[in-house]
Amino acid sequence: MPVTVSSVQIRGLAEKNGIEPGDKIVTINGSEINDILDYRFYEANRRLEICVEKSDGEKKTLVIFKGEYDSLGVECGTYLMDSQRSCRNKCVFCFIDQLPKGMRKSLYFKDDDSRLSFLFGNYITLTNINDREIDRIIKMKITPVNISVHTTNPELRVKMMKNPHAGESLRFIKRLADGGIELNCQIVLCPDWNDGAELDRTLSDLTALCPAVQSIAVVPVGLTKHREGLPELRMFTAEECGQVIDQIEAFGQKCLEKFGSRIVYPSDEFYLNAGREIHCDEYYEDYAQLENGVGMVALLRSEFADAVDSEDGDDEIYSASIACGVSIAPVIKELLDLAGKKWHNAKWKVFPITNNFFGERITVSGLITGHDLTEQLKDKALGDMLIIPSNMLDSEGRVFLDDMTVDDVQEALNIPVAVVNSDGYEMLDALLGRCEEQDVFEG
Repeated sequence: MPVTVSSVQIRGLAEKNGIEPGDKIVTINGSEINDILDYRFYEANRRLEICVEKSDGEKKTLVIFKGEYDSLGVECGTYLMDSQRSCRNKCVFCFIDQLPKGMRKSLYFKDDDSRLSFLFGNYITLTNINDREIDRIIKMKITPVNISVHTTNPELRVKMMKNPHAGESLRFIKRLADGGIELNCQIVLCPDWNDGAELDRTLSDLTALCPAVQSIAVVPVGLTKHREGLPELRMFTAEECGQVIDQIEAFGQKCLEKFGSRIVYPSDEFYLNAGREIHCDEYYEDYAQLENGVGMVALLRSEFADAVDSEDGDDEIYSASIACGVSIAPVIKELLDLAGKKWHNAKWKVFPITNNFFGERITVSGLITGHDLTEQLKDKALGDMLIIPSNMLDSEGRVFLDDMTVDDVQEALNIPVAVVNSDGYEMLDALLGRCEEQDVFEG
C-alpha cells in the first residue's frame, strides 16, 4: 500500500517538486513505500526517482536531487505512515490484561511492532512478523532489534504466550543473528513457569548467538490485584529472588570469561526484593538494559555522588520532599543522607507511596497514580517543593496513569511539583531548588 501525504513542508523539496497533500508516494527508486522504514531508508539516497499518484489517479515520476541527509519534507497521517501493529498474544503475565476497567483507551493497546523496536527501542515478540519482514530488516540493517523472548522452549513459549505461533517464531531470532542484526533480549520471569532449568536453557540458547545477542535482561513478573479470570501466577519470594540472582550472576560470569561481557543481568527489582546490595556501576558495563530496570540504581548512585562531589555545599536551608515507589525509597533515603553531609541545614524527606490502585505488590515508582500520591501526602509536611520521578507520567510529562495531571496534584497538595528524570544531577538540582522552569509546576 502506498503512503498518502497529509501535508508538505512550506518551501521544502516535496512542495518545490509538485508533491501535494493527498498525493500517494508509490515507489522511490523502484522500491515500494509501505511505511516509515521504507520511506526513511530510500529517502536517504541523493538521487530520488519518485512515482507519485495524484488525487485524480494520474501517476507522475519525479526526479529529485538532494543532500544525503536532506528530508523531502512530507508528513503522513500517522508517524509510522501506516497503522500500528498490535500484539497477537495473550501472555499469562501481560500487565495490560491486569489493568482495571475505566482507564483511558490508549493504555489498553498492546504494541508489538518491529518498526517501533528500531525507532523507539520497544520490545517485540516476533509473533506477528513474517519472513518478508525479516528480509527487510536484514536488508536495511535495522539494528538493534529488541526481542521479548521469555523462553526458548517452543512448547513452553506457546503455553506462556497463548499463541500457537509463538514457538515457531523463535526461528526468526537466529535468522536476524545470522543476518548481522544486533539483538537485545528480555525475559519476564514467572515462578514455576520459565525459571530454574528453563531459564538455564533460555540463557544457553540465546548466548549461543553471541556476539549478535548483545544483552539479556531478566525481570520479575509484576502482578496487580486485578487478575480476575487470568491464569494463576505468584510473585517470587525474597529467598527465590536471591536464588535467581545467584543463577544469573553465575551465568553472567561465564559469559564474561568467554565473551568479555556479562551479557545477562537480573533487573534491579530482584536485588531490591531480595534485600541484596546492588552492584556498583562498573558491573553494568555500557548499561544496555536500562529500560528494563537493569543498573538504574547503580547509575543513579554514581551520578548523584558525582554531583555532590562537584559542589561545595552551603548553610542554606533547603526544604523539599521526594515521592517514589516503596522499593526504591531506601535508596533515595541513602542519597539524601549523602547530600546531607554537605548541606547540613537541609530538610529533605522521602515518602514511599503504597500502590493501592494496582495493589501493594506493585512497588515501582512508574506505576504510582495521582490519586494514591495525593491521598497519602495530603496531610504531610512536604516543605517547599514536591519532587517526583518522570516515569510516573506520560511521555509528555503531565498525566498520571489514572488521568490526574501534575497540575491536579500540585493544586490538591498546594505545593509546587518538580518532575525529574532518573538522573543524579537533576535530582540534586531539584533538591537545591535549581530545577529548570519547565520542570516545575507552580500552584
